Amino acid sequence: MLKLMFGVMFMFFMFFYKKMFWVVQNMLFMFSFIFMLMITFNYYFCKISYYFGMDMISYGLIMLSLWICSLMLMASEKVLKMNNYSNLFLMMIVFLLMMLILTFSSLSMFMFYLFFESSLIPTLFLILGWGYQPERMQAGVYLLFYTLLASLPLLIGIFYIESMNKTLSIYLLNYLYFCNFNFLYLCMVFAFLVKMPMFLVHLWLPKAHVEAPVSGSMILAGVLLKLGGYGLLRIFSMLQLLGMKFNYFWISISLIGGVLVSLICLFQMDLKSLIAYSSVAHMGIVLSGLMTMSYWGLNGSYTLMIAHGLCSSGLFCLANISYEQMGSRSMLINKGMLNFMPSMALWWFLLCLGNMAAPPTLNLLGEISLMNSIVSWSWLTMIGLAFLSFFSAAYTLYLFSYSQHGKIYSGINYFFSGMNREYLLLMLHWLPLNLLIMKSNFCMLWL
Repeated sequence: MLKLMFGVMFMFFMFFYKKMFWVVQNMLFMFSFIFMLMITFNYYFCKISYYFGMDMISYGLIMLSLWICSLMLMASEKVLKMNNYSNLFLMMIVFLLMMLILTFSSLSMFMFYLFFESSLIPTLFLILGWGYQPERMQAGVYLLFYTLLASLPLLIGIFYIESMNKTLSIYLLNYLYFCNFNFLYLCMVFAFLVKMPMFLVHLWLPKAHVEAPVSGSMILAGVLLKLGGYGLLRIFSMLQLLGMKFNYFWISISLIGGVLVSLICLFQMDLKSLIAYSSVAHMGIVLSGLMTMSYWGLNGSYTLMIAHGLCSSGLFCLANISYEQMGSRSMLINKGMLNFMPSMALWWFLLCLGNMAAPPTLNLLGEISLMNSIVSWSWLTMIGLAFLSFFSAAYTLYLFSYSQHGKIYSGINYFFSGMNREYLLLMLHWLPLNLLIMKSNFCMLWL
């Protein structure tokens, strides 16, 4: 693990030079490919150094972080063109990547907490520094207060576990069972529920997404939401008995919330806002599956987290490409795009298919296993799942048909086909999303 961390750390010296934007981006791609070769078919912790190590869950999420950060730079060419503090921007992204790698590879609960919270700082700077509207100040405050307020009980819970067991090693805590510490359960779980985000504590997410620049939206949807799921996967090994008592509560909220958020999606007029709310609906089903604590549920939630990271990030890129050409994210202006950008319509179609979990995307594998786990937990959940699946397809079709079909906006009087960089960017989102299903044992057999 240290070789990867040092590699990323030494990139900090590049920010003192000019014209380093594409060099950093190519180096991140190089790290991604080197990291691909580091995979071992060992489902226990391996690559262990003093405080850091990696197992299959960490491997997938670190790989996703490296990949999305490389693509963020590819999507943010405008920052370089406008000379909008591009070196500082690079520094924020590499610092964020460093924090994410450290979070996912921490073997100590406290180190995990420390880096989990540190990833908030560069995200906040990305939104405040390179966001679009003046409301980004409010979005930044929402993001900060929702996540920090929920994280304080987690810190107290971690210290309590340390005082009881004299260790914070995730590997050693796996064999603990807390049976009657109800308050501890709430402390440990709530921070991750806000980060996911669960319905009722999700309000920070659409605000942050809408105000963030394209890179901020990509990393928020791609990796930062997965921090919550990753934390829950790690702590539920010691909260199993408490989880059997209380998990029904979160499953009910998530399923009902998923249906309500899907309905909210159906009357969004802002492209980014619609994709952001769809993330909340997807995370609702991930959370429900995870809370069943079954084999199918844990595998499915991990698979859908990886798939959603690629798919949602790609949709935000598409929304940004439309925004850069049209100067607006409103659906009333971004309609009839089939006439304006015909080649881009294919990518809209392919990524919308991923969003509604059509085969052969990885989303399909995740959703099938999640449905399996949730229905086997209680057959009453079928009602919520049926509505969730139906409305999920409905808002994705609404997004695609409203933006691509219809009469083109009269203010547009020229034809634009898109740049090679944009097609490559979308291709690199879509290919892993559809090819990973061919090698799905990484996603489904890590338990």
